[in-house]
Amino acid sequence: MTHVSERNSAGSNGAEGADRQPWTAGAGRGPRKRSATYADAGVSIHAGDRAVELLKSKVKKTTRPEVMGDLGGFSGLFKLNTAKYKSPVLASSTDGVGTKLVIAQQLDIHDTIGIDLVAMVVDDLVACGAEPLFLLDYIACGEVVPDKVAEIGAGIADGCRYAGCALLGGETAEHPGVLRPDEYDVSATGVGVVEESEILGKERVEIGDAVIAMRSSGLHSNGYSLVRHVLLGAGRMRLDTVVDDFGTQRTLGEELLTPTKIYAKDCLGLIEETDVRAFSHVTGGGIPGNLNRVLPSNLDAVVDRSTWRPQPIFDLIQAKGRIEDSEMEATFNMGVGMFAVVSSDDADRAMAYLTGRGVEAWQVGEVIEGSGEVQMMGSYTRG
Repeated sequence: MTHVSERNSAGSNGAEGADRQPWTAGAGRGPRKRSATYADAGVSIHAGDRAVELLKSKVKKTTRPEVMGDLGGFSGLFKLNTAKYKSPVLASSTDGVGTKLVIAQQLDIHDTIGIDLVAMVVDDLVACGAEPLFLLDYIACGEVVPDKVAEIGAGIADGCRYAGCALLGGETAEHPGVLRPDEYDVSATGVGVVEESEILGKERVEIGDAVIAMRSSGLHSNGYSLVRHVLLGAGRMRLDTVVDDFGTQRTLGEELLTPTKIYAKDCLGLIEETDVRAFSHVTGGGIPGNLNRVLPSNLDAVVDRSTWRPQPIFDLIQAKGRIEDSEMEATFNMGVGMFAVVSSDDADRAMAYLTGRGVEAWQVGEVIEGSGEVQMMGSYTRG
């Protein structure tokens, strides 16, 4: 975060900084001078400054050689090395983490939600083959509590390190009267770069290409409104409930806050090692709604469900909510966070490379003649 900019509370007329005039408190009384402060409106500039100070060391760990200047400027500066490219194309992405934030706030755990935020942005960037360069964050809260903001920012900085991009700047805004003191929301925008001739996408996909799945870390950051509805609402489960299927003494809350997997470096390395045609980041819309985004209109992708077992959290959600299979697959990643479409000749090499990087990967199907659809076949492995 570059700096903190406090916003006016609800009902403010925006005349901040104007000369304050004496006011009359009733008929027959003389003028009485009243001096109000920003703190009276619920905004603490000092708390915001303190939060930035707590974050500086974390942010510095995300720097890249192209970053110019230091924290505190009005804008972040990044000098693109154009000598590396013949025809560089900038890619951009912006996102948040949705109502997963509610779980973090209920548990008072704030140091992982920033990883989710970075993942949602950079894994979209890398889908076209772009290297994430830098990220700008935005945190809006009802009250700036320096330690809490620092925890959120630390997670964002950690995510940037995992992705290899710089946390170039950002904004923290205090919204008293709009958000409760314990409420906050986050968003971020990332910028990446890719050589024009190396942009990935549906134009590169061919009949016979292999579809490789990369395992998710769990729910990632999609579908949490439905999760909260069926588990915490109608299901009346508690976040501190230990669920045996999740592993030794692992609670529902811990499972729901599992950070989103960041695939950026894995995907960039895979591009160097194999003939990658396209990537599909599985977010809202699930497997069919995202994989079809990289299919040309004359080709289909066949996905064999029997090649993997979704994590137990998906079984729990489906059972508690009595959710149809089609609704589950249209909402959740079902255990796959990223797909790579690669040349069939490189399928084994791709899986070996990803496995070597600690990413569980397997071939789920192939590309066939069709009409731009995803054909989900078979049944998931259970038990």
